[in-house]
Amino acid sequence: MTGEFRFGVNMVVPDSRAAWVGKCRKVEDLGYDVLSAADHLGMAPPFPALVLAGEVTSRVKLNTFVLNAPFYNPVLLAREVTGTDQFTDGRLELGLGAGYVKEEFEAAGMPFPSARERVDHLERTILGLKRLYADPEHKPAPVRPEGPPLLLGGRGDRILTLAAEHADIIGFTGTAKTADGAPLGLATSEDIEERIGFVRSKLGDRDAEFNLLVHFVNVTEDRKAGLEDLEKLVGGQQSLAQLAELPTALVGSPAEVAEQLHAHRERFGLTYYTVLEQNMDQFAPVLEALR
Repeated sequence: MTGEFRFGVNMVVPDSRAAWVGKCRKVEDLGYDVLSAADHLGMAPPFPALVLAGEVTSRVKLNTFVLNAPFYNPVLLAREVTGTDQFTDGRLELGLGAGYVKEEFEAAGMPFPSARERVDHLERTILGLKRLYADPEHKPAPVRPEGPPLLLGGRGDRILTLAAEHADIIGFTGTAKTADGAPLGLATSEDIEERIGFVRSKLGDRDAEFNLLVHFVNVTEDRKAGLEDLEKLVGGQQSLAQLAELPTALVGSPAEVAEQLHAHRERFGLTYYTVLEQNMDQFAPVLEALR
């Protein structure tokens, strides 16, 4: 056990059946709590990938991280969600977002809606799913009457307000505000703290788990050199001192990263972290350090 923390791996590399099965088993064997499937063109289809992951694992939760809601009709999505929930014995966590990659809409032959329109669709999706979960005539039925736990991810005021109202898990992106459809920038720790404070102001009496996608992992005995390498990688977007306190950059020995996670929990309330597939091996010693 890793205390009050949870850790997930976001799988982003499509592969053969055998290779996918091996990777899924490895996620569980390394001690992670959640196995996630990303939703981008060129990656594995999320629902089949999670059903297969569920067949070859026994413990990890299975998460869509996160579905591009505007790509889905809410009624058809409900069938995929409840069917996957059934086939994985209730291990599904449903992650939803509003979508942000303009090129993927273009590749799919779809217009790129405005940010407002995308969040409107996300809201309709959430409400539609809740309505269908509660409908005794809806088949397949969800394992729990309220449906699988909902993760909503994003950074804008409207989507975070929706998350505060509806989500069991609120996913913070660690990205800075940019023009709609433009490449994402790197948020500072102050940016992330402000977004978390915004959510807290909207939550009221509700409880929610706070998730963060970790962009950079470097488990090394030389933390200073690791941070200097990261400073070069991000092209001076942030100083060495800023990177040292950034929760989306976990750099140092396993013990040092564990210490950072405790500090981030104290400052930000973050208890659920997701690392990218390419970082799952090197991050695994941190799980051991936390036990």
